Amino acid sequence: MKPETHLKLTHGLWGVVGGAAIAMIVGFNWGGWATAKSTQKISEDAVLASQASICAAQFMNAPSHEAKVKEFQGTDSYMRTGLIEKAGWDRMPGQDKAAWGVSAPCAANIEVLLQAAQAPSVPVSPTVQN
Repeated sequence: MKPETHLKLTHGLWGVVGGAAIAMIVGFNWGGWATAKSTQKISEDAVLASQASICAAQFMNAPSHEAKVKEFQGTDSYMRTGLIEKAGWDRMPGQDKAAWGVSAPCAANIEVLLQAAQAPSVPVSPTVQN
């Protein structure tokens, strides 16, 4: 092999390696590329969020809702997950057993819903029409 061919081949291969490295850095940091592990975590978080929303909806639609709201508000924050698990709101429809970790985000969702329900409504000013 001629020396200039060897030099061109060496520089060309280093260019390919450098370009691949730059493409991976840009792709994973800003291009939206993801590994299997990170997409698994994202999907698990999405499932947990949807289950927590269903749990909060089951609480809000439960019979004797007002009594349950008072009981929930009278319970210490660290005991609310136990209250949700005992009532079975963390079980999804059709499930015999609740998924792990649903009761804590469910309690947080219920707190947000109850705070929103108690917040004073802002009066809307009428629009002026000519």
